[in-house]
Amino acid sequence: MAKNDLDSLSIEELAALRENATDKLLEKVSARRAELEAELEKLAPYDRLAKKSQAAPVAKAKKSGEKNSDQAREPVAKAA
Repeated sequence: MAKNDLDSLSIEELAALRENATDKLLEKVSARRAELEAELEKLAPYDRLAKKSQAAPVAKAKKSGEKNSDQAREPVAKAA
């Protein structure tokens, strides 16, 4: 790539350079986005499997000293 001396370029040349750089950047971003989207499509089946396994959480085993949250509360006397 040729190195440009930006100070020696005219306004029109600088504007054209900026436009070309912007166009090239958009082109590269679009190409990379397409690559990433293709990669995500390959991973999508695994994501669905992970979401299904998260839908049914596994109950934690209680420690021997723990009580159920309903059992831990003191009964409340009802007013007659």
